[in-house]
Amino acid sequence: MITPDLIFCRQQAKVPLVAWPEHDTKGFEMADNSGADSPGEVLALIRDGRARTRSELARLTGMSRSTVSQRIEALLAGDYVYEAGEAPSSGGRPPQTLAFNRDAGVVLVADLGATHSRLAVADLSGDILAEHTGDIAIAEGPEKVIAWTMDGFARLLAEVDRRADEVRGIGMGLPGPVEYSAGRAVNPPIMPGWDGVEVPRLVQETYPVPVLVDNDVNIMALGEYWIRWRDRVDDMLFVKIGTGIGSGIVANGGIYRGQHGAAGDMGHIQVASAADVLCRCGNRGCLEAVAGGAALARQLTEAGTPSEDSRDVARRAMAGDGTANRLVRAAGRQIGEVLAGAVNLLNPGAIVLGGDIALAANQLVAGVRERIYERSTVLATHDLRIERTELGDRAGVVGAAVMIIESILLPSAVDEAITTHVRA
Repeated sequence: MITPDLIFCRQQAKVPLVAWPEHDTKGFEMADNSGADSPGEVLALIRDGRARTRSELARLTGMSRSTVSQRIEALLAGDYVYEAGEAPSSGGRPPQTLAFNRDAGVVLVADLGATHSRLAVADLSGDILAEHTGDIAIAEGPEKVIAWTMDGFARLLAEVDRRADEVRGIGMGLPGPVEYSAGRAVNPPIMPGWDGVEVPRLVQETYPVPVLVDNDVNIMALGEYWIRWRDRVDDMLFVKIGTGIGSGIVANGGIYRGQHGAAGDMGHIQVASAADVLCRCGNRGCLEAVAGGAALARQLTEAGTPSEDSRDVARRAMAGDGTANRLVRAAGRQIGEVLAGAVNLLNPGAIVLGGDIALAANQLVAGVRERIYERSTVLATHDLRIERTELGDRAGVVGAAVMIIESILLPSAVDEAITTHVRA
Protein backbone atom coordinates (compact mmCIF):
# COMPACT_ATOMS: atom_id res chain seq x y z
CA MET A 1 0.00 0.00 0.00
CA ILE A 2 1.24 3.48 -0.83
CA THR A 3 1.16 5.72 2.20
CA PRO A 4 1.16 9.54 2.23
CA ASP A 5 4.60 9.55 3.84
CA LEU A 6 5.96 7.29 1.11
CA ILE A 7 4.47 9.21 -1.78
CA PHE A 8 4.89 12.74 -0.55
CA CYS A 9 8.03 12.78 1.59
CA ARG A 10 10.10 14.73 -0.91
CA GLN A 11 13.83 15.11 -0.76
CA GLN A 12 15.14 18.48 -1.89
CA ALA A 13 17.82 16.79 -3.97
CA LYS A 14 15.32 14.54 -5.74
CA VAL A 15 12.26 16.21 -7.19
CA PRO A 16 10.53 13.71 -9.52
CA LEU A 17 9.97 14.59 -13.18
CA VAL A 18 6.29 15.21 -13.69
CA ALA A 19 4.88 18.01 -15.80
CA TRP A 20 1.74 19.27 -17.44
CA PRO A 21 1.50 18.20 -21.08
CA GLU A 22 2.22 21.71 -22.36
CA HIS A 23 5.50 21.98 -20.45
CA ASP A 24 8.89 21.31 -21.98
CA THR A 25 9.77 17.74 -21.02
CA LYS A 26 13.33 17.43 -22.30
CA GLY A 27 15.01 17.92 -18.94
CA PHE A 28 14.90 15.82 -15.83
CA GLU A 29 13.03 18.30 -13.64
CA MET A 30 10.48 20.90 -14.62
CA ALA A 31 10.69 24.48 -13.43
CA ASP A 32 7.74 25.55 -11.29
CA ASN A 33 7.02 29.23 -11.83
CA SER A 34 4.70 29.76 -8.88
CA GLY A 35 5.78 32.52 -6.54
CA ALA A 36 7.76 31.60 -3.45
CA ASP A 37 5.54 31.05 -0.43
CA SER A 38 2.38 30.91 -2.53
CA PRO A 39 -0.50 28.66 -1.37
CA GLY A 40 0.87 25.90 -3.60
CA GLU A 41 4.33 26.19 -2.03
CA VAL A 42 2.79 26.13 1.44
CA LEU A 43 0.86 22.99 0.53
CA ALA A 44 4.12 21.35 -0.57
CA LEU A 45 5.61 22.03 2.87
CA ILE A 46 2.58 20.47 4.55
CA ARG A 47 2.50 17.46 2.23
CA ASP A 48 6.13 16.54 2.80
CA GLY A 49 5.89 16.96 6.55
CA ARG A 50 8.29 19.88 6.92
CA ALA A 51 5.62 22.02 8.59
CA ARG A 52 2.48 21.00 10.46
CA THR A 53 1.34 24.24 12.11
CA ARG A 54 0.99 27.90 11.19
CA SER A 55 3.87 28.86 13.47
CA GLU A 56 6.14 26.25 11.85
CA LEU A 57 5.21 27.61 8.42
CA ALA A 58 5.99 31.16 9.51
CA ARG A 59 9.33 30.06 10.93
CA LEU A 60 10.25 28.02 7.86
CA THR A 61 9.20 30.56 5.19
CA GLY A 62 9.85 33.85 6.95
CA MET A 63 6.30 34.98 6.16
CA SER A 64 4.29 36.95 8.68
CA ARG A 65 1.63 35.09 10.64
CA SER A 66 -1.08 37.05 8.82
CA THR A 67 0.32 36.04 5.42
CA VAL A 68 0.56 32.41 6.52
CA SER A 69 -3.07 32.58 7.67
CA GLN A 70 -4.11 33.93 4.26
CA ARG A 71 -2.35 31.06 2.49
CA ILE A 72 -3.91 28.50 4.82
CA GLU A 73 -7.38 29.97 4.38
CA ALA A 74 -7.00 29.64 0.61
CA LEU A 75 -5.97 26.00 1.00
CA LEU A 76 -8.81 25.28 3.43
CA ALA A 77 -11.31 26.88 1.03
CA GLY A 78 -9.96 24.76 -1.80
CA ASP A 79 -10.24 21.60 0.34
CA TYR A 80 -6.51 20.90 0.00
CA VAL A 81 -5.88 20.75 3.75
CA TYR A 82 -7.83 20.34 6.97
CA GLU A 83 -7.21 21.01 10.63
CA ALA A 84 -6.32 17.67 12.15
CA GLY A 85 -6.36 18.52 15.83
CA GLU A 86 -4.23 20.21 18.44
CA ALA A 87 -0.46 19.89 18.61
CA PRO A 88 1.37 19.80 21.96
CA SER A 89 1.65 23.29 23.40
CA SER A 90 4.85 24.87 24.68
CA GLY A 91 2.74 27.37 26.59
CA GLY A 92 -0.52 29.10 25.85
CA ARG A 93 -3.20 27.91 23.46
CA PRO A 94 -2.28 24.64 21.67
CA PRO A 95 -1.74 25.17 17.92
CA GLN A 96 -3.90 23.43 15.33
CA THR A 97 -2.07 20.92 13.16
CA LEU A 98 -2.62 20.98 9.41
CA ALA A 99 -2.81 17.90 7.19
CA PHE A 100 -3.10 17.27 3.48
CA ASN A 101 -6.62 16.21 2.50
CA ARG A 102 -6.07 12.94 0.65
CA ASP A 103 -9.84 12.54 0.20
CA ALA A 104 -10.36 15.81 -1.68
CA GLY A 105 -10.70 13.87 -4.92
CA VAL A 106 -9.49 10.80 -6.76
CA VAL A 107 -7.36 10.00 -9.77
CA LEU A 108 -8.01 7.32 -12.38
CA VAL A 109 -5.13 5.34 -13.82
CA ALA A 110 -4.66 2.78 -16.59
CA ASP A 111 -1.78 0.54 -17.55
CA LEU A 112 -2.74 -0.62 -21.05
CA GLY A 113 -0.74 -3.57 -22.33
CA ALA A 114 -0.57 -5.39 -25.64
CA THR A 115 -3.30 -7.83 -24.61
CA HIS A 116 -3.84 -7.34 -20.87
CA SER A 117 -4.64 -4.12 -18.97
CA ARG A 118 -5.06 -2.95 -15.40
CA LEU A 119 -7.26 -0.03 -14.30
CA ALA A 120 -7.38 1.56 -10.85
CA VAL A 121 -8.75 4.45 -8.83
CA ALA A 122 -6.56 6.08 -6.18
CA ASP A 123 -6.97 8.79 -3.58
CA LEU A 124 -4.73 11.87 -3.65
CA SER A 125 -2.12 10.18 -1.46
CA GLY A 126 -1.69 7.49 -4.10
CA ASP A 127 -3.40 4.69 -2.18
CA ILE A 128 -5.13 2.35 -4.64
CA LEU A 129 -8.79 2.19 -3.61
CA ALA A 130 -9.94 -0.36 -6.19
CA GLU A 131 -8.59 -1.95 -9.34
CA HIS A 132 -9.71 -4.16 -12.21
CA THR A 133 -7.80 -6.24 -14.73
CA GLY A 134 -9.04 -7.36 -18.11
CA ASP A 135 -8.02 -8.66 -21.50
CA ILE A 136 -8.33 -6.36 -24.48
CA ALA A 137 -5.96 -6.22 -27.44
CA ILE A 138 -4.39 -2.81 -27.95
CA ALA A 139 -4.59 -3.63 -31.67
CA GLU A 140 -8.38 -3.20 -31.45
CA GLY A 141 -7.66 0.51 -31.97
CA PRO A 142 -7.97 3.69 -29.90
CA GLU A 143 -11.74 4.15 -30.06
CA LYS A 144 -12.55 0.66 -28.81
CA VAL A 145 -9.77 0.52 -26.21
CA ILE A 146 -10.51 4.00 -24.81
CA ALA A 147 -14.25 3.19 -24.66
CA TRP A 148 -13.40 -0.01 -22.74
CA THR A 149 -11.19 2.01 -20.40
CA MET A 150 -13.88 4.64 -19.77
CA ASP A 151 -16.40 1.90 -18.96
CA GLY A 152 -13.90 0.38 -16.54
CA PHE A 153 -13.30 3.74 -14.88
CA ALA A 154 -17.06 4.22 -14.38
CA ARG A 155 -17.31 0.82 -12.69
CA LEU A 156 -14.38 1.62 -10.41
CA LEU A 157 -15.90 4.94 -9.34
CA ALA A 158 -19.17 3.21 -8.55
CA GLU A 159 -17.32 0.55 -6.56
CA VAL A 160 -15.71 3.15 -4.27
CA ASP A 161 -18.81 5.39 -4.23
CA ARG A 162 -17.14 8.40 -5.83
CA ARG A 163 -18.62 10.70 -8.49
CA ALA A 164 -17.17 11.59 -11.87
CA ASP A 165 -16.84 15.24 -10.79
CA GLU A 166 -14.49 14.11 -8.00
CA VAL A 167 -11.90 12.94 -10.55
CA ARG A 168 -8.93 15.34 -10.43
CA GLY A 169 -6.74 13.78 -13.10
CA ILE A 170 -5.99 10.68 -15.15
CA GLY A 171 -2.68 8.91 -15.77
CA MET A 172 -2.19 6.29 -18.48
CA GLY A 173 0.50 4.06 -19.93
CA LEU A 174 0.61 2.72 -23.49
CA PRO A 175 2.67 -0.23 -24.82
CA GLY A 176 4.56 1.80 -27.41
CA PRO A 177 6.46 5.03 -28.07
CA VAL A 178 4.70 8.12 -26.71
CA GLU A 179 5.38 11.80 -27.29
CA TYR A 180 4.90 12.70 -23.65
CA SER A 181 4.34 16.43 -24.12
CA ALA A 182 1.24 15.74 -26.24
CA GLY A 183 0.21 12.31 -24.94
CA ARG A 184 0.47 11.09 -28.52
CA ALA A 185 1.44 7.62 -29.70
CA VAL A 186 4.17 7.77 -32.36
CA ASN A 187 4.56 4.96 -34.89
CA PRO A 188 3.85 2.22 -32.31
CA PRO A 189 4.73 -1.17 -33.84
CA ILE A 190 2.01 -3.21 -32.08
CA MET A 191 -0.70 -0.54 -32.01
CA PRO A 192 -2.32 -0.25 -35.45
CA GLY A 193 -4.53 2.82 -35.72
CA TRP A 194 -2.89 4.65 -32.81
CA ASP A 195 -0.17 6.54 -34.69
CA GLY A 196 -0.57 10.28 -34.12
CA VAL A 197 -3.60 9.88 -31.85
CA GLU A 198 -3.62 12.38 -28.96
CA VAL A 199 -5.03 10.18 -26.24
CA PRO A 200 -5.82 13.01 -23.76
CA ARG A 201 -8.33 14.49 -26.22
CA LEU A 202 -10.23 11.21 -26.40
CA VAL A 203 -10.23 10.76 -22.63
CA GLN A 204 -11.27 14.35 -21.95
CA GLU A 205 -14.49 13.82 -23.90
CA THR A 206 -15.60 11.84 -20.83
CA TYR A 207 -13.47 13.38 -18.07
CA PRO A 208 -12.49 17.05 -18.67
CA VAL A 209 -9.47 16.90 -16.35
CA PRO A 210 -5.67 16.87 -16.79
CA VAL A 211 -4.57 13.67 -18.56
CA LEU A 212 -0.96 12.47 -18.74
CA VAL A 213 0.09 9.61 -21.02
CA ASP A 214 3.45 7.89 -21.10
CA ASN A 215 5.06 4.70 -22.30
CA ASP A 216 4.00 1.77 -20.11
CA VAL A 217 7.56 0.93 -19.08
CA ASN A 218 8.18 4.50 -17.91
CA ILE A 219 5.22 4.40 -15.54
CA MET A 220 6.32 1.00 -14.28
CA ALA A 221 9.80 2.40 -13.66
CA LEU A 222 8.33 5.36 -11.79
CA GLY A 223 6.14 3.15 -9.62
CA GLU A 224 8.94 0.77 -8.74
CA TYR A 225 11.36 3.61 -8.03
CA TRP A 226 9.03 5.56 -5.75
CA ILE A 227 7.96 2.59 -3.71
CA ARG A 228 11.22 0.75 -3.29
CA TRP A 229 14.29 2.55 -4.55
CA ARG A 230 14.16 6.34 -4.31
CA ASP A 231 15.67 6.47 -0.83
CA ARG A 232 18.45 4.11 -1.93
CA VAL A 233 19.64 5.12 -5.41
CA ASP A 234 19.46 8.15 -7.69
CA ASP A 235 19.65 6.22 -10.96
CA MET A 236 17.82 3.05 -11.97
CA LEU A 237 16.90 1.02 -15.04
CA PHE A 238 13.59 -0.82 -15.20
CA VAL A 239 13.36 -3.51 -17.88
CA LYS A 240 10.08 -5.12 -18.89
CA ILE A 241 10.32 -8.48 -20.64
CA GLY A 242 6.86 -9.41 -21.84
CA THR A 243 5.58 -9.68 -25.40
CA GLY A 244 8.34 -7.23 -26.28
CA ILE A 245 11.25 -5.65 -24.40
CA GLY A 246 11.44 -2.08 -23.16
CA SER A 247 13.13 -0.09 -20.45
CA GLY A 248 12.46 2.96 -18.32
CA ILE A 249 15.38 5.15 -17.26
CA VAL A 250 15.37 6.90 -13.89
CA ALA A 251 18.11 9.54 -13.83
CA ASN A 252 18.69 11.74 -10.78
CA GLY A 253 15.34 10.66 -9.38
CA GLY A 254 13.24 11.46 -12.46
CA ILE A 255 12.15 9.68 -15.62
CA TYR A 256 14.48 10.46 -18.50
CA ARG A 257 12.52 10.49 -21.75
CA GLY A 258 15.03 11.93 -24.19
CA GLN A 259 14.49 14.59 -26.85
CA HIS A 260 11.18 13.23 -28.14
CA GLY A 261 10.24 10.58 -25.58
CA ALA A 262 12.00 7.69 -27.28
CA ALA A 263 14.59 6.96 -24.58
CA GLY A 264 14.65 3.41 -23.25
CA ASP A 265 13.56 1.53 -26.38
CA MET A 266 16.20 -1.15 -25.82
CA GLY A 267 14.19 -3.89 -27.53
CA HIS A 268 15.24 -2.49 -30.89
CA ILE A 269 18.96 -2.37 -30.22
CA GLN A 270 20.75 -4.69 -32.63
CA VAL A 271 22.44 -7.80 -31.26
CA ALA A 272 24.86 -10.01 -33.17
CA SER A 273 22.97 -13.23 -32.47
CA ALA A 274 19.88 -11.85 -34.23
CA ALA A 275 21.55 -10.42 -37.33
CA ASP A 276 19.25 -12.17 -39.82
CA VAL A 277 16.05 -12.18 -37.77
CA LEU A 278 13.27 -9.86 -38.96
CA CYS A 279 11.71 -7.77 -36.20
CA ARG A 280 8.13 -6.53 -36.17
CA CYS A 281 9.50 -2.98 -36.41
CA GLY A 282 10.76 -3.79 -39.93
CA ASN A 283 14.46 -3.94 -39.08
CA ARG A 284 16.63 -7.02 -38.64
CA GLY A 285 18.69 -8.02 -35.65
CA CYS A 286 16.65 -6.42 -32.86
CA LEU A 287 17.00 -7.81 -29.34
CA GLU A 288 13.22 -8.18 -29.09
CA ALA A 289 13.16 -10.38 -32.19
CA VAL A 290 15.08 -13.12 -30.37
CA ALA A 291 14.59 -12.49 -26.65
CA GLY A 292 11.09 -11.01 -26.29
CA GLY A 293 8.16 -13.10 -25.11
CA ALA A 294 6.65 -13.40 -28.60
CA ALA A 295 9.98 -14.59 -30.00
CA LEU A 296 10.40 -17.13 -27.21
CA ALA A 297 6.87 -18.45 -27.78
CA ARG A 298 7.72 -18.94 -31.44
CA GLN A 299 10.99 -20.68 -30.64
CA LEU A 300 9.26 -22.94 -28.12
CA THR A 301 6.60 -23.85 -30.67
CA GLU A 302 9.27 -24.65 -33.25
CA ALA A 303 10.92 -26.91 -30.65
CA GLY A 304 7.71 -28.93 -30.41
CA THR A 305 5.86 -27.25 -27.52
CA PRO A 306 3.00 -25.12 -28.88
CA SER A 307 3.00 -21.71 -27.17
CA GLU A 308 1.01 -18.61 -28.07
CA ASP A 309 2.55 -15.82 -26.04
CA SER A 310 4.87 -14.75 -23.21
CA ARG A 311 2.47 -16.10 -20.60
CA ASP A 312 2.70 -19.57 -22.09
CA VAL A 313 6.48 -19.34 -22.00
CA ALA A 314 6.40 -18.19 -18.38
CA ARG A 315 4.04 -20.98 -17.33
CA ARG A 316 6.18 -23.65 -18.97
CA ALA A 317 9.36 -22.26 -17.42
CA MET A 318 7.74 -22.26 -13.97
CA ALA A 319 6.60 -25.85 -14.53
CA GLY A 320 10.22 -26.88 -15.08
CA ASP A 321 10.08 -27.42 -18.86
CA GLY A 322 13.71 -27.94 -19.86
CA THR A 323 13.40 -26.42 -23.33
CA ALA A 324 11.59 -23.36 -22.00
CA ASN A 325 14.22 -22.79 -19.34
CA ARG A 326 17.06 -23.21 -21.84
CA LEU A 327 15.50 -20.65 -24.18
CA VAL A 328 14.78 -18.25 -21.34
CA ARG A 329 18.34 -18.50 -20.01
CA ALA A 330 19.70 -17.73 -23.49
CA ALA A 331 17.33 -14.77 -23.74
CA GLY A 332 18.59 -13.52 -20.38
CA ARG A 333 22.15 -13.57 -21.68
CA GLN A 334 21.15 -11.61 -24.79
CA ILE A 335 19.28 -9.04 -22.71
CA GLY A 336 22.22 -8.87 -20.30
CA GLU A 337 24.58 -8.20 -23.19
CA VAL A 338 22.61 -5.08 -24.15
CA LEU A 339 22.24 -4.04 -20.52
CA ALA A 340 25.99 -4.36 -19.98
CA GLY A 341 26.46 -1.53 -22.46
CA ALA A 342 23.85 0.52 -20.60
CA VAL A 343 25.59 -0.16 -17.30
CA ASN A 344 28.90 1.07 -18.67
CA LEU A 345 27.23 4.12 -20.21
CA LEU A 346 24.83 5.15 -17.42
CA ASN A 347 26.20 3.51 -14.25
CA PRO A 348 22.79 2.91 -12.58
CA GLY A 349 22.52 1.93 -8.94
CA ALA A 350 19.89 -0.73 -9.65
CA ILE A 351 18.41 -2.72 -12.52
CA VAL A 352 14.87 -3.97 -11.91
CA LEU A 353 13.40 -6.69 -14.13
CA GLY A 354 9.66 -6.97 -14.71
CA GLY A 355 7.17 -8.44 -17.16
CA ASP A 356 5.77 -11.95 -17.54
CA ILE A 357 9.06 -13.65 -18.35
CA ALA A 358 11.16 -12.00 -15.63
CA LEU A 359 8.55 -12.63 -12.94
CA ALA A 360 8.22 -16.31 -13.77
CA ALA A 361 11.66 -17.46 -14.81
CA ASN A 362 14.69 -17.51 -12.50
CA GLN A 363 16.77 -18.60 -15.47
CA LEU A 364 16.21 -15.25 -17.21
CA VAL A 365 17.42 -13.25 -14.22
CA ALA A 366 20.44 -15.52 -13.91
CA GLY A 367 21.29 -15.01 -17.58
CA VAL A 368 21.01 -11.23 -17.28
CA ARG A 369 23.29 -11.15 -14.24
CA GLU A 370 25.81 -13.45 -15.90
CA ARG A 371 26.31 -11.20 -18.93
CA ILE A 372 26.26 -7.89 -17.06
CA TYR A 373 28.97 -8.91 -14.63
CA GLU A 374 30.94 -10.49 -17.45
CA ARG A 375 30.80 -7.51 -19.82
CA SER A 376 30.60 -4.41 -17.56
CA THR A 377 33.46 -2.65 -15.80
CA VAL A 378 34.23 -3.34 -12.15
CA LEU A 379 33.50 0.25 -11.13
CA ALA A 380 30.15 0.33 -12.94
CA THR A 381 28.99 -2.88 -11.25
CA HIS A 382 30.22 -1.93 -7.78
CA ASP A 383 27.13 -2.09 -5.51
CA LEU A 384 24.87 -2.61 -8.55
CA ARG A 385 21.66 -4.40 -7.59
CA ILE A 386 19.93 -6.58 -10.19
CA GLU A 387 16.55 -7.71 -8.92
CA ARG A 388 13.01 -8.51 -9.94
CA THR A 389 10.18 -6.08 -9.38
CA GLU A 390 8.40 -6.27 -6.04
CA LEU A 391 5.27 -4.56 -7.35
CA GLY A 392 4.85 -7.00 -10.22
CA ASP A 393 1.93 -6.20 -12.52
CA ARG A 394 0.84 -3.35 -10.25
CA ALA A 395 3.94 -1.21 -10.90
CA GLY A 396 2.25 0.50 -13.84
CA VAL A 397 -0.88 1.73 -12.05
CA VAL A 398 1.20 2.81 -9.04
CA GLY A 399 3.52 4.79 -11.31
CA ALA A 400 0.62 6.32 -13.25
CA ALA A 401 -0.91 7.46 -9.96
CA VAL A 402 2.38 9.05 -8.85
CA MET A 403 2.75 10.72 -12.26
CA ILE A 404 -0.65 12.42 -12.31
CA ILE A 405 -0.83 13.26 -8.58
CA GLU A 406 2.55 14.95 -8.55
CA SER A 407 1.47 16.93 -11.63
CA ILE A 408 -1.89 18.20 -10.40
CA LEU A 409 -0.35 19.09 -7.03
CA LEU A 410 2.58 21.07 -8.38
CA PRO A 411 2.57 24.45 -6.59
CA SER A 412 1.84 26.26 -9.86
CA ALA A 413 -1.12 23.95 -10.58
CA VAL A 414 -2.51 24.42 -7.08
CA ASP A 415 -2.13 28.19 -7.31
CA GLU A 416 -3.90 28.26 -10.65
CA ALA A 417 -6.75 26.12 -9.32
CA ILE A 418 -7.17 28.37 -6.28
CA THR A 419 -7.15 31.51 -8.44
CA THR A 420 -9.75 30.00 -10.76
CA HIS A 421 -11.90 29.04 -7.76
CA VAL A 422 -11.72 32.58 -6.34
CA ARG A 423 -12.66 34.13 -9.68
CA ALA A 424 -15.61 31.78 -10.00
